[in-house]
Amino acid sequence: MFTAFVTGASGLVGTHLLYELLLSGYRVKALIRRQSNAMQVQNIFTRIAGTEKGSSLFQKIEWRECELLDFTSMSQAIDGCTHVFHAAAIVSFRSDDYPEMMRVNVDGTTNIVNVCIEKKITLCHVSSIAALGRSSEIDGLITENDYWQTSRGRSAYSFSKYKAEMEVWRGIAEGLQAVIVNPAVILGTGDLSKGSSKFFSQVQKGLQFYTTGVTGFVDVRDVSRCMIALVEQQHYGERFIISADNLSYHELFNLIAIHLNVKPPKFAAKPWMLAIAWRIALLLSKINGKKPFITKETANSAFQKIRYSSEKIEKTLDYQFTPLNVCIERCCRLNSLKS
Repeated sequence: MFTAFVTGASGLVGTHLLYELLLSGYRVKALIRRQSNAMQVQNIFTRIAGTEKGSSLFQKIEWRECELLDFTSMSQAIDGCTHVFHAAAIVSFRSDDYPEMMRVNVDGTTNIVNVCIEKKITLCHVSSIAALGRSSEIDGLITENDYWQTSRGRSAYSFSKYKAEMEVWRGIAEGLQAVIVNPAVILGTGDLSKGSSKFFSQVQKGLQFYTTGVTGFVDVRDVSRCMIALVEQQHYGERFIISADNLSYHELFNLIAIHLNVKPPKFAAKPWMLAIAWRIALLLSKINGKKPFITKETANSAFQKIRYSSEKIEKTLDYQFTPLNVCIERCCRLNSLKS
């Protein structure tokens, strides 16, 4: 029996990965930090599978309390595992979070890579489309062959994920059996106050404005299943974009609104509007000490039109992605938003 160790287990990807690994017959160990709440994982399991089956699967997880930045505790926690799925990362577009992102996303990955090399454990590293380069062609699809380059407008988060990837490539050069995945924006059943899950709660509350930006989106179940398949089929030393389709934010919000039976946003936001908004949000955050609801980086990305190709992974795994319309309907239903 394979034994998998999962970091970032209480996050959107980590939670669904735990579920898919258990369904696939893996013995599963998961990193949990002191301040993390494993009950969030059980809550998602029961939403997906029902109370009885969800609770039964949750009870099979072996939790290991340790810190990503503590090499010794990580080494002890991972001991005896055959695979590590590294999904832990800080996702932030606030400049104040840059030092912590570099510590967790880069130094934490360094620890994982070194432990896996030392113990000869297979690694699947969750990177991001943010760590990819930009296509040289106008309106061209970004592929795995487009490599990250420093340029104006690149976020601190994208830099941290690029540097983390470099640690994995360094490990591969030293003999590590590893595969890298670059998921698009991930949609799934999760905490409605965090990340991409906030799209659903914002639309339900009556979101009025949309932007014209375009990016890739993917069902979290597809991300988890592709990760497991790539490791089982031993596609080591490669990276794979995981993206079901490219949509504008306007299209995404409209689909969510349709499945929630609410009015879609009807006003197109202009760049100057968001430029004012992020400055006001920054000022308010300095006054009240709360995180700004919008930053310069998120404002800029809202208007970028970037499209991603999933051709490589579709051909490699002979994989068919869940249509985003199906994914969004399921998210609305399981997030207890759909009436």
